[in-house]
Amino acid sequence: MNNFTFYSPTYFAFGKNTEKDAAKYVKRFGGTKVLIHYGGGSVKKSGLYDTVVNALNAEAIPFVELGGVKPNPRSGLVYEGIDLCRKENVDFILAIGGGSAIDSAKAIAAGVKYDGDFWDFYSGKEVTKALPVGTILTIAAAGSEGSPNSVITKEEGMLKRGAAGEPLRPVFSILNPEFTCTLPPYQTAAGATDIMVHVIERYFTNTKEVEITDRLCEAVLKTMIKETPRVIADPNHYDARANIMWAGMIAHNNICGVGREQDWSSHGIEHELSAFYDVAHGAGLAVITPAWMKFVMKKNMNKFVQFANRVWDVDIDFEHPEATAYEGIYRFQRFLKLIGMPTTFAELGAKEEDIKAMASHMGISEDNLLGSYVKLNVDDIEAIYRLALSDN
Repeated sequence: MNNFTFYSPTYFAFGKNTEKDAAKYVKRFGGTKVLIHYGGGSVKKSGLYDTVVNALNAEAIPFVELGGVKPNPRSGLVYEGIDLCRKENVDFILAIGGGSAIDSAKAIAAGVKYDGDFWDFYSGKEVTKALPVGTILTIAAAGSEGSPNSVITKEEGMLKRGAAGEPLRPVFSILNPEFTCTLPPYQTAAGATDIMVHVIERYFTNTKEVEITDRLCEAVLKTMIKETPRVIADPNHYDARANIMWAGMIAHNNICGVGREQDWSSHGIEHELSAFYDVAHGAGLAVITPAWMKFVMKKNMNKFVQFANRVWDVDIDFEHPEATAYEGIYRFQRFLKLIGMPTTFAELGAKEEDIKAMASHMGISEDNLLGSYVKLNVDDIEAIYRLALSDN
């Protein structure tokens, strides 16, 4: 196991009716004027918006609002939010929604405290200062409610990039699983896929002797395998929703990733799909991750045998470990199909003729290879995209 530091100070309020205390948490963490940041109309249709507004009014906390966050959140709205916060002297941002609303809120929070262009943080600069962000989560997927990460799409050039820094970790997050019960099955499944791949990006590592985090990763994956079909069949299954919502947080606050080298190739390759075609992130991962697995498996097989055995209950064929590894990938892909996810380019509306452009768009070079489990060059990335043309 590698040396590491880990600090995860987010205050979590989990369960039914916890959203009613949102204003108390804003006040507790120093907010005196709030930006409410959210996406579309579902926050208002559900009554959650009114609950939050009434709570803020009851605590005499003034607020302004900015809606309109889209999936794969855009830079244009971030710039608008930065200007609004500065004009209105906002000192706290409350994100209501899923990962897109939270990531957009984090970008605004960093930008308000920065003299330059917020996009600098999405071009490699570490975030060292930001307004405090609180969240009320409505979609279990991205894990942004507990992580120091954010992903934004820059409209000029359609660049989808990430930023990181401890000031981006929310100071509090309210998690009421009831708000996920009305999600369409496809969105539920895409969120579940995102959660699983957040774990997979950490699980496939070259670091030795990481049994504790291996087992944590496996536990989250086994939970998702059990609970996702249950909520697809019964969307109002509160306990299954609750397990998925907490799994989403654990998958990405890095408790499963400390002390080990991490990969993140599948996310990087999928980001180009999202940028080119505006597909749901989880759906893109459902297509790319098995293709990545098939490409890198032969180059570093032992972990795939473990993945097959411990996560998917495949008996190990010691004479033919490759068969065991392939069976694990096959069962993962079959599970994705079972929950309604696409597994090929065509199902996403992606085109073979765009493969070369997507691979070159990532800025990969021999001095800047992608991933760590197996380092990938542009030709490798093209090969993975081509594997994604079929699910065989």
